[in-house]
Amino acid sequence: MKTISRKKFITTAALAAVGVPLGLNTLGKTSSDHLAFNDQNNTGTPAAEKIRVSIFSKHLHWLNYTDMAALAAEMGFDGVDLTVRPDGHVLPENVTADLPKAVAAVEKAGLKVYSIVTNIKQADEKYAADILKAASALGIKYYRTAWFNYDKALSVPVNLQVISKQLAGLAALNKQYHMHGAYQNHSGDLFGASVWDLWLALKDLDPASIGCQYDIRHATTEGADTWATSIQPLVPFIKTTNIKDFYWEKKDGKWQVKSVPLGEGMVDFKNYFEVVKQQGIGGPMSLHCEYELGGAQDGAKQLTISKQQFTTAVQKDLSTLRGWLKDHAL
Repeated sequence: MKTISRKKFITTAALAAVGVPLGLNTLGKTSSDHLAFNDQNNTGTPAAEKIRVSIFSKHLHWLNYTDMAALAAEMGFDGVDLTVRPDGHVLPENVTADLPKAVAAVEKAGLKVYSIVTNIKQADEKYAADILKAASALGIKYYRTAWFNYDKALSVPVNLQVISKQLAGLAALNKQYHMHGAYQNHSGDLFGASVWDLWLALKDLDPASIGCQYDIRHATTEGADTWATSIQPLVPFIKTTNIKDFYWEKKDGKWQVKSVPLGEGMVDFKNYFEVVKQQGIGGPMSLHCEYELGGAQDGAKQLTISKQQFTTAVQKDLSTLRGWLKDHAL
């Protein structure tokens, strides 16, 4: 048995006591039903799905399907993380007809639609089943849900019960269509911002059907020194990720978040990708460019900058990201 520190032993024992799946940095053997990780020791454990980088299509709302796909390919992406929501590239009410067109354009450009972004909150809401049925038929396995608000009239524990039931309903629908639905941990006054509440709502559900689209930028905003710990119980539920950067800026006497290109902010990407490697987190990764980008950062239909200015900025982010992935053999 390898020699371990007293601190690691205590941490491992504590996690085991509450039933948290143990990652590679702990003692126990992780169930392959709950956590697939990179097999570095030829143990036979299934490897995580390879990271494929897509561009969030919100930034390309100013282009039609064909031009969107062509530019994504030109910039060097593996795929397009397609918006299938009101005011998105594909409108929910038109999903049966338009999603195949969008996917065909992306595939013709040599890329793939690995994931889509939706506003789905409830399994029985209008268009939810239509979206998942259409996506599944096209070979898409992953989608992002809408965000949930806390009901201020209810206590936090009651909110968690309500939301867990809501997520369970989505999990059942996802299973029917062989899809994985993921809730993005988003900073602010939202459910899931603290991450622990998201895990509490997910912990008794099937991670093959429902989980988290992990966002390190928002995790850092809410817990700059704690995210590396709080991510661990979520690992079995993380099948997709997105990536962006920020720093805190004081403006008009108030501190606020300022989005910036990758590597120019305060997200500790070196540590993050070490955790990603160690915990075997893989699957589709969506690049978000939320800094000033001529309106593209907010999904504008017309830009106030040139196509070349947009392309140069996004390619710089992608090059930075590719460098980090290469450095960590991801």
